[in-house]
Amino acid sequence: MSHLYWQPIEGLQIAIDGPSGSGKGTVALELGKELGLPVLDTGLLYRFTAWQAQQAEIDIHNETAVLQHLKASLKSMQWSIDGIFFLGKDCTSQLRSEDVGGLASLVAASNNIRKTLLDVQRDLAQSGCVMDGRDIGSVVLPQAQGKFFLTASVRERARRRWSQLRVNDPELSIEHIVQDLTARDQRDAKRECAPLSHVEGAIKIDSTIMRADEVVDRMLSVLERKELIKAL
Repeated sequence: MSHLYWQPIEGLQIAIDGPSGSGKGTVALELGKELGLPVLDTGLLYRFTAWQAQQAEIDIHNETAVLQHLKASLKSMQWSIDGIFFLGKDCTSQLRSEDVGGLASLVAASNNIRKTLLDVQRDLAQSGCVMDGRDIGSVVLPQAQGKFFLTASVRERARRRWSQLRVNDPELSIEHIVQDLTARDQRDAKRECAPLSHVEGAIKIDSTIMRADEVVDRMLSVLERKELIKAL
């Protein structure tokens, strides 16, 4: 399906939602490369929030303290297609750890924290982008022309996460990750503010037995059929 060049319509916004470990980040990066669009990983913002609270030894359940520290930290944060920089240093790799991911799921349930980060996300998306997360199509970019919901079985998502993390944590078991993902899925789906959901109009793709390039090809086919991109 891939062509040498694709031309997206001006200001094309593509929202990719789905649970943790479904492959959203990998697919978003590949799709962005195909279309020449910046890729913005919104999950990193929540991981940044959790990481900052962790670094400052703030109780993650103390919303007021976490929010206050976040607002101060945002003044020294830069978010780009390459990741997140704090005080001029790339901190993206530190944000990818499993413990920070678990804390990020907790802070993401806060309505006030989500509101604070919403404007940051929308400002960067104005000129067109591929953005992945949990509530992109429903809350962050409800007017996105291309919407997808990417999913996979819990076992397969755990296997993918385990293959990423076992290098730094050889004692980590798949069963532990299955339990963590299951708990995270429940929190994300049941939270009052912007729960994870398959919004109307979003094309659902189950990637359990699909390679990332196959998922990207499926998305390109959908976008081309909708006349949001054209092959050159």
